[in-house]
Amino acid sequence: MDFQTVASTRRTIRRFEQREVPETELRHLIDMARYSSCASNKQPLRYLVIREKELVRQIFETTRWAGLVAPRRTPQWGVDAPLCFIAVTAPENAGTFIHADAGAAIQSMELAAWERKLGCCWFASFDPEKVQELTLLPAGYKVLYLVAVGFPAEEPVTENAENGDVAYYLDENDVLHVPKLSADEITRWL
Repeated sequence: MDFQTVASTRRTIRRFEQREVPETELRHLIDMARYSSCASNKQPLRYLVIREKELVRQIFETTRWAGLVAPRRTPQWGVDAPLCFIAVTAPENAGTFIHADAGAAIQSMELAAWERKLGCCWFASFDPEKVQELTLLPAGYKVLYLVAVGFPAEEPVTENAENGDVAYYLDENDVLHVPKLSADEITRWL
């Protein structure tokens, strides 16, 4: 798949097949993340791959999913919930640009996953203290984000936003539509 196809078709996945992602694929995602840009090349991010079923379930219970289409698009444990999370962590004193570093790394993971027919959901809506406690994260580190990873059990579609309306929605066939503004709408040329 060429880059334009990967970048333009990748969507957030909230429903997952109930089969485990092979370790080789997860290692590939981490490998792609480590090549991402980071401030001063300090490389402060660390990744925690969570695959043990009971721990995944407990972390899943701390997450909040897609408010605009809840509860219809809220996954159910054992039915269509993810079977793996990658916690993106960093030292507590990682500096001003740590969230930019994390964003670049997570975007790389998402694109690498999509290229390999995997889907991701990037989370900021979770209970970081509970996840820190559950994962026994070392002192001095914090969980910045979670990324659910798995085989997609849905096919969201992208469409052009009409009249600036970017609210994603479910249609009568339960397909998630994700409106995007045009390049002209988001660009100013000087």
